[in-house]
Amino acid sequence: MSFPGHAPGSPQYRRLILGLFFAGIATFAQLYAPQAVLPQLAADLGVSPATAALSVSAATLGLAASVIGWSVVADRIGRVPAMAIGVIAATALGLAAPFGGSIVLLLALRCAEGVALGAVPAVALAYLAEEVGPRYAAAAAGSYIAGTTVGGLAGRIVSGLVAEGAGWRAGVWTATGICAVATALFLWLAPRSQGFVPVRARTGRRAGVATRLRRLLASPRQLALYAQGFLLMGAFVAVYNYLGFHLAAPPFALPAWLVTLLFVAYLAGTIASPWAGVLASRGGRYPVLLGSIAVMAGGALLMLTASTVVVIAGLLLFTAGFFGAHAVASGWTSAAAEPESRAQASSLYYFAYYAGSSLFGWALGIAFGAWGWSWFAAIVIAMCGLAAAAAGTALRGADPSAR
Repeated sequence: MSFPGHAPGSPQYRRLILGLFFAGIATFAQLYAPQAVLPQLAADLGVSPATAALSVSAATLGLAASVIGWSVVADRIGRVPAMAIGVIAATALGLAAPFGGSIVLLLALRCAEGVALGAVPAVALAYLAEEVGPRYAAAAAGSYIAGTTVGGLAGRIVSGLVAEGAGWRAGVWTATGICAVATALFLWLAPRSQGFVPVRARTGRRAGVATRLRRLLASPRQLALYAQGFLLMGAFVAVYNYLGFHLAAPPFALPAWLVTLLFVAYLAGTIASPWAGVLASRGGRYPVLLGSIAVMAGGALLMLTASTVVVIAGLLLFTAGFFGAHAVASGWTSAAAEPESRAQASSLYYFAYYAGSSLFGWALGIAFGAWGWSWFAAIVIAMCGLAAAAAGTALRGADPSAR
């Protein structure tokens, strides 16, 4: 008899969600810790804002390049062992990265760190899809994404505040130390897989990895979901990369410590992710996805003003909308795929997600430097519009949970 999946309220369900919560902290705190110290990093190493932002893009590029490989590894050795290997290796690299003596060495270490970090996003949602009952999958995915927001917030806040007194290297190193603790908690809490069957133990005719990837890439629905990650994550990371530079300049002229505290806006994503998951479970993923994109675009529009209060309100809306959309789209990729292709579907989503982060996190910095914040925000809003158009074209009526 097949494993029916853990249900909310059971001890194993709680351990699974809490374990992945700490895996999210271990992954995303170190991934984005440099983002809060980009102005200090740029000044210390004598590089431009766009070059400094490569310290984030190098890690996300490494992550994007590794997710498909990690999905194959996890199909063979198991979901939890693959994630464990990845976060342990990443934490070791992350502790070394801030002490690279040049921008080149820093970027190389950050890229390697990103390759190791790819294990968690490549595998976590497939693990959830196999271990949680189908009717609870969307809500569980939202809870996992909420954990990633806490990680992203913790990494940025800790690194930014420590950097104020001790420099950006100490800030990034301290955030990675927190990741080491979170990694230990993940390893202790995560229950062993019960719904997973290793590739070598499967019977019957099964498609190879290349065939599964081709099928997924030929699906308009999957491509539309990957477009959500590519466009929305690209816009999101670009805003958080360059908003600090915008607010440190006139007419705002905010001090560095206050700019760091703006990352508390990430809490809007912590709230929005599980909420979006619950709404999607009740009313369908499609309307929640479109509504979240609309909120994100509206927040970007508010950030065009010259009022600090309005910009902060816009950032809160922008963040909540992004994480609502991400929670829905990321969980939808695995749910819409065949069981044997779930890990690859999730890894392709995250490949697009971090490819967008790497590309737009750097390229929109060039636009910001050349044309200013108004054109930058207009491009971000246009990217939200393209994501909504892709969803409207291919995802209407495609939600398996609504059948």
